[in-house]
Amino acid sequence: MKKLETSNYKFNQHKACEFFPCHEGIDQEKFNCLFCYCPLFMLGNECGGNFKITNGIKDCSSCTRPHDEESYTFIMSKMKKVIEKGSKFVSDL
Repeated sequence: MKKLETSNYKFNQHKACEFFPCHEGIDQEKFNCLFCYCPLFMLGNECGGNFKITNGIKDCSSCTRPHDEESYTFIMSKMKKVIEKGSKFVSDL
C-alpha cells in the first residue's frame, strides 16, 4: 500500500455553501465540512458529541465535533460501532 505524503483527505471546506459555517464556535479557517452530515448520529448517546434531546428527538445543533480540527480522527475512531450497528440493522430485516 502506498504511503500517503499528506493528510489533505481529512479536511474539506465549502465556504460557498449557503449554510457555512453551520455551527458557531470554530474558527472559520479551521472549520471542516468533510462530515457535513455526521455519520455518528445513529449511535444515539454513544456518539460522543454535544447533543441534547428536544421533544424526544436528538438535537445536534450545538455539536461541533464533526467540524473541528480533530473531527476526522474522532469520527474514524467510532466507525467500527457505526458499521456494527448498520450490519445488525441489515441482519434484522
